[in-house]
Amino acid sequence: MMMKKITQTAGRNQLGEFAPMFAHLNDDVLFGEVWNEDAIDVKTKCIITVVSLMASGITDSSLGYHLQNAKNNGVTKAEIAAIITHATMYVGWPKGWAVFRQAKEIWSEDEPAYSERDAYQNTIFFPIGEKNPYGQFFVGQSYLAPVSTSQIPIFNVTFEPGCRNNWHIHHATAGGGQMLICVGGHGWYQEWGKTAVEMTPGTVVNIPANVKHWHGAAADSWFSHLAIEISGENTSNEWLEKVSDEAYNKL
Repeated sequence: MMMKKITQTAGRNQLGEFAPMFAHLNDDVLFGEVWNEDAIDVKTKCIITVVSLMASGITDSSLGYHLQNAKNNGVTKAEIAAIITHATMYVGWPKGWAVFRQAKEIWSEDEPAYSERDAYQNTIFFPIGEKNPYGQFFVGQSYLAPVSTSQIPIFNVTFEPGCRNNWHIHHATAGGGQMLICVGGHGWYQEWGKTAVEMTPGTVVNIPANVKHWHGAAADSWFSHLAIEISGENTSNEWLEKVSDEAYNKL
């Protein structure tokens, strides 16, 4: 899955002249390589880091930074409370109290809950954008974010779980069609009369002109793809009937 790249400059900003090797290891190796390694997701890394600091008895500003980072990457108030409570059983009661004091400030009662949309946004590079103005042609909620509006139009289209667009056709007398590149989540693409194609990050679908098709999220996953319009002659889009629940639920 494509994730937002993590960068860090604190090492160079604070110790670049005094300890350049330490600054390099902190900014380029720890945050540049280890935090961006994709075998486990960033949220899980945040949880591991908080528990590691807690176990070591580190409750200074570095713990505060990593607690805030955990929240920013989707750890909810209920989750952090359960994580600290569980870890306390193994690393000690005083450490649990110390971490809870900071966590309570970061997950304060008056802040809005971290939404599923926010959590998903942290897993993809491209913005989710605003509610799709073409929503009348979709089942469920979708979002649209322009990536390029000159030369080659490119949009990031994001679907909430279970959302899909209607059957539709990209008409053209020459050229035309569309290319989809999955950049997050799990979804489907299907042409009329053919088996649905599963889409995961990196999947590329080339849609010929004048072919009836639909695309959208899996029932249990958010889904995002770049939509790239292919230039052609006499191009137009024709929106057709909805994808039925019966057909969709068979996927």
